[in-house]
Amino acid sequence: MTQALRPALAALALLSLAGCAARDDGAVLGLLTPYRVEVVQGNVVTAEMARAVRPGMSRTQVREILGSPLLTDPFHADRWDYVFAIRRAGTQPQTRRVTAHFEGDRLVRLDADELPTEEAFVASIDNFRKPRSVPVLQLTEEQMRNLPAPRPTAEPAAAAAAEPPTREYPPLEPAAR
Repeated sequence: MTQALRPALAALALLSLAGCAARDDGAVLGLLTPYRVEVVQGNVVTAEMARAVRPGMSRTQVREILGSPLLTDPFHADRWDYVFAIRRAGTQPQTRRVTAHFEGDRLVRLDADELPTEEAFVASIDNFRKPRSVPVLQLTEEQMRNLPAPRPTAEPAAAAAAEPPTREYPPLEPAAR
């Protein structure tokens, strides 16, 4: 019986050691990559959005530009916190914080981490591999000369003169008796 167990134990030992060969991205032996859930939390606030917000704006105006705040604290009613965090496979994790300070209904100031432009933000989360070169599909002069001549089409005047066929439709209501 021990002779039959040896191959099974060897296979089990190899499989358990395969977990030790996992890389930082989670790939096992470079073959299997586990699925990682994308985690996006909060509001994306870009540099363009932050520039559009001015001191003296009402809470409604700030909400229209930045969106609803992620955190509103009943103990700090004059402060809105916009927190953004993203973890996406193949990209660096990002975390940003923007805080809007109010006095009454008016914005006093906006404190923010360094915010990317919209274009820079999209580029930072784009993890799709781009082709190294895009082939250009264009005919050479010789290929253009070798193309068959286009077929002549029907005369436009003759086509316009031909009347469309008449169609008969069934009545919409039954005939009166």
